[in-house]
Amino acid sequence: MNAEKTTEEINDRIRAKRAVVLTAEEMKHFIAENGVSKSLEKVDVVTTGTFGAMCSSGAFLNFGHADPPLKMEKLTLNGVPVYGGIAAVDAYLGATERAEKSKTHYGGAHVIEDLVAGKRVVLKAKGRPTYCYPAKSVSTDISLADMNQAILLNPRNAYQRYNAAANSTDKTIYTYMGRLLPRLGNITFSGAGELSPINNDPKFLTIGIGTRIFLGGGTGFVISSGTQHSPETGFSTLMVKGDLKMMNAEFLRGAYMHGYGCTLFVGIGVPIPVLNEEIVRQLAVTDDRITVNVVDYGIPRLARPVLKSGVSYRELKSGFVEIDGRKIRTASISSLFMARKIADTLKRWIERGDFSLTQAVEPLSTSGIARPLTLRQPEKIVVPRGKDRHRDAVLIDHARCIHCDLCIAQCPHEAISKDAENFVRIDSEKCTLCRTCVKICSVGCFE
Repeated sequence: MNAEKTTEEINDRIRAKRAVVLTAEEMKHFIAENGVSKSLEKVDVVTTGTFGAMCSSGAFLNFGHADPPLKMEKLTLNGVPVYGGIAAVDAYLGATERAEKSKTHYGGAHVIEDLVAGKRVVLKAKGRPTYCYPAKSVSTDISLADMNQAILLNPRNAYQRYNAAANSTDKTIYTYMGRLLPRLGNITFSGAGELSPINNDPKFLTIGIGTRIFLGGGTGFVISSGTQHSPETGFSTLMVKGDLKMMNAEFLRGAYMHGYGCTLFVGIGVPIPVLNEEIVRQLAVTDDRITVNVVDYGIPRLARPVLKSGVSYRELKSGFVEIDGRKIRTASISSLFMARKIADTLKRWIERGDFSLTQAVEPLSTSGIARPLTLRQPEKIVVPRGKDRHRDAVLIDHARCIHCDLCIAQCPHEAISKDAENFVRIDSEKCTLCRTCVKICSVGCFE
C-alpha cells in the first residue's frame, strides 16, 4: 500500500493551521459529491466520535504515602470498593463497582465523574501493620489534584458496533441494553454507526498502538486492541488510556442502568489521517452499510435467538424497524448528539493546531474471534518440582529459585552457597536450623 500522503506532511499542515479537517459525517457527503481521488487530494484529517456506556473502564490512582505510612489493602472512595492489591498506595477503581451500601445507585463511574468535576471524595483505607507500613488505617478526603497520578485505563471501549436488543417474553426486563418492553414492545441499540471510530477504519490502516485520540474531554492514546476484540465478526474494540486530570466531566458520565448496575459513559474520538485512496474508501461507509442483528434478550443465554438479521444503523436511527409486518419503535442507549460534539470538538482542536497526529507504532489485529468461557470439571494440577531435603527440616525448591543470592548473604552461619552448577546448597555442618533462609526468601524456595 503506497501512501499518497504521510502523517508528518499532515502534521506540518496542522502546525501551519492549513489542514483541511472534516467530521466523518461531512466526509461521507464530500466523497459522494467529489469522488475518491479528489477527496484524497483535498481532505487531510477526518474526525470520528462515539459516546456510550463503556462498562470495561476504570482508573489507576496513586494517593501518596501518609505519615506514618500505611499499606492500603482494603480501601474505598465514597464507599465504593477500590482494588488495592497492586502496591501500598496504588489502586484501581473499576467503573462498575457498586458502593458498599445496599440499594445504592452510586459506583466507581460516579466517583470518576466526581473527581474529574473537581469534587473531593472520602478515602478510607485499612492494612495490616508492618515495619515499613506501621499504620493500621486512614480516613481523609481527597481530590484529583491531591493525587500523584490518576490514569484512566479502559480495557474495552469503542465497540465497532452492537447487536440491537428486543424482548419476546411477556414481562418487562432490564438489561445493559436498557429497559426492554414485553412482546417486542421496543428495540434498543447502541453506537454512533457511521460516525464511530472503528467503522471508519475497520482494517486498522491508521488506528493502532500509539494513536493519539480524544478521550473523556482530554487527550489519550490507543494502547492495544481491547478485550473481547473480535474483528472477524465485526466487533472490534480498543484499549485506551489518558491522564484523568486533563479530562472534562462533560465527556465522562457516571451512570446507573436499572436492573443492571453502574457504568461509565465515555467520550472517544479518533482522528483518521487521509493518506491514500484505500483509507478514503473506508471513510465512505454509511449507516445503510453497517448492519447488526436484532436479538432476543428475553432468553437469558449467551447464544440468543436472532429476531431479524442485517438491520442497518440507518433503519435503527430512523425510529422504527419492521419485524414480521410490525413496526417496532427503536431508541439508542448511547448519544449521537454527544458523538457529534466529540467529532466537532476534535475537528476544532486540529484546525487550531492544538492536536497533532501520531503514527501507530504497531497495527491492531484484524483477525481473531472473541471466545466464550468453556465450563469443564477442573483437574488437579500437579507442578513438578526439583527438591532436596536437609535434615528433614529445610526443603529447597530449585525450580522457584531466582538466583538473587539473598539467602547466601543473610545466612548468619554462612551455611548456604552455590555449587558448580549454580544450585543452592546447604552445608549440614554449619546449618543450625535457625530457618533464617525460610523467612527471608521472597519467592518461597525454602520450606
